[in-house]
Amino acid sequence: MISFTCFSLLIGLSHSAVMLIVLRALQGLAAALMSPSALSIVLVTFTEGNERNKALAYWTLVAAGGAAMGLLLGGVLTQYFGWRWDFFVNVPVGILVAIGIFRTVPAHEKEVKHSHLDLPGAILVTSGLITFVFAISQAPVWGWLNKTTLSTMAVAFVLLAAFIFNESKSRHPLMPLTIFKIRNLTGANLMIAPIYAAMMGNFFISSLYIQQIMHYSPVMTGLSFLPFPIVLGFTSTRIPKFVAKYGYKPFLIAGPLLVAIALLLLSRISVHGTYLTGLLPTFLLMPLGMGMTFMPIFAAATSGVKPQESGLASGLINTSQQMGGALGLAIISGIAASVTASSTNLSKMEALVHGYEQALFTSVFFVLFAVILAITVIKQPQKQTLITK
Repeated sequence: MISFTCFSLLIGLSHSAVMLIVLRALQGLAAALMSPSALSIVLVTFTEGNERNKALAYWTLVAAGGAAMGLLLGGVLTQYFGWRWDFFVNVPVGILVAIGIFRTVPAHEKEVKHSHLDLPGAILVTSGLITFVFAISQAPVWGWLNKTTLSTMAVAFVLLAAFIFNESKSRHPLMPLTIFKIRNLTGANLMIAPIYAAMMGNFFISSLYIQQIMHYSPVMTGLSFLPFPIVLGFTSTRIPKFVAKYGYKPFLIAGPLLVAIALLLLSRISVHGTYLTGLLPTFLLMPLGMGMTFMPIFAAATSGVKPQESGLASGLINTSQQMGGALGLAIISGIAASVTASSTNLSKMEALVHGYEQALFTSVFFVLFAVILAITVIKQPQKQTLITK
């Protein structure tokens, strides 16, 4: 938290694009260390059952709702104070959170019997994922079938394959492959990536549409997303009691289906669309589906995990979530750019909207893939674990 806060301050003070990019990367590294640790505290504090479900519901509210609230607050800060204040505001918040963590979170005994760092594994997986995201993001510029694109993707796959090989041979692997024998953990990690990809793509495309086509100010753009965290908060804090009664599989099917319907509705936007008819239905239906999905998916991803592996499970679900968002944003924005560039027979506005429509329609299939995983991979928990104490 201290590192994240310091990097936020430095980003606000940055004076060049290179400095900004480097500091953002370091800020992301700090967040990568912080987020799994925070979730692992939830896992070791609350045993499986109704109490953990409630805790995960509030985790969902903060994790997913924070992304929507960031759009709202970011618009206000950018319009009235400048973009630097999007990062300066993290400083007092970070200080208060760090003090709260220091005072309230108990120290735990060490759960591992070694202090070895799987440095080769860390380098391979980080470089592999970065290379893959870079290839996807540059594909619209280079061409999807261009030799540079294909060779960059090949390098990414080689690096990731080398990571898997390293993990299978290392005495102290960064990610023990045996953890994937837990069926629900594997299914939940595979599900959250395309779902989060669709959500981040929706935020990105919607904000562009609102500003470039509807000509809303940054503040009004942020206010347009206000229904999202409200509906998400209402839903996610009430879903645990239903999960305790019916299990999480029904909600991991129904929730993404609602998200897919919402994205399908959003893909019908037009040049002359309005907020009430074009966007509001999605901003009400999508968070309802997300609220039904995220708490159960975190529960599935962490159920049956040994206490000493809670940190690993937390890191996996957070990595799947963030990588899904990064890849989804790269793919969806790339599709929008490619379609817009090829729509030479349309006006500039019509071409932009056509690109947005196709990108949003593509994201529907991301979510439908998650539904298929929920049906075929996720296993309904035993009846006795669903009873609320």
